[in-house]
Amino acid sequence: MTVGSASEALVPALQLQGVGRRFGALQALRDVTMAVAPGERRAILGPNGAGKTTLFNVVAGDFPPTSGTIHLYGTEVTHLQPHLRTRLGLTRTYQNSQLFMGLTVADSLYLAGRGVRGGRFSMLRPRAADPALVRGREIAETVHLGEVYDRSVGSLSHGQQRQLEVGMALAGNPRLLMLDEPAAGLSRGERTLLIDLLRSLPRDVTVILVEHDMDVALAAADRVTVMQEGAIVVEGSPDEIQANTTVQDIYLGHHVGTHHG
Repeated sequence: MTVGSASEALVPALQLQGVGRRFGALQALRDVTMAVAPGERRAILGPNGAGKTTLFNVVAGDFPPTSGTIHLYGTEVTHLQPHLRTRLGLTRTYQNSQLFMGLTVADSLYLAGRGVRGGRFSMLRPRAADPALVRGREIAETVHLGEVYDRSVGSLSHGQQRQLEVGMALAGNPRLLMLDEPAAGLSRGERTLLIDLLRSLPRDVTVILVEHDMDVALAAADRVTVMQEGAIVVEGSPDEIQANTTVQDIYLGHHVGTHHG
């Protein structure tokens, strides 16, 4: 590993050291240590109950770890409130939709952009040249929602609503974008569009996605972390993960329920 003058460029976008989380007697996360490079696309894979979403919630600040430390671009955020992590460039989506069905796509993207800026509670109607409105229109095109920009969220397909959730996260100008099960409930065609969207995002945005769908994760990621029972068991490239017998055992054993050893 290079040191010295290149060290600043090597500061991870996200660094976890010995992170654990306990809920009463349940140890949901166990000594999770990982580093995600700036601009990387990292997938976190694992069967239901592996601890993937718990890990996301701890990184986002929804609840603190019971052990370990979290650094975001070199700044320790272990006990920082979620809105302060947002100001440092972390945005996320949720496994369950957080959309307001009565708003339009335009309103949703505008409000998401305003939410991370000062004066966000102003009641003044935005002008057409308002930067958040302009940015919202650009993001709508990026996430393939330009043609439904003025439609209500409730009238969109499930896949379009998922695209909007990604767009709203992008509206916060993130440095680190975390996506929780973005392919959940999508058709095969919608999953293909999602993969294309994730691949097209600018490389100045680091992307971490939690996925249960191995095909989506392997297609969208540069590097994959596999979890089981709250701990990391394997990390590697998509090709390495696909060929890994431990990963095959986790998934086949999870689905079939007869794996031994």
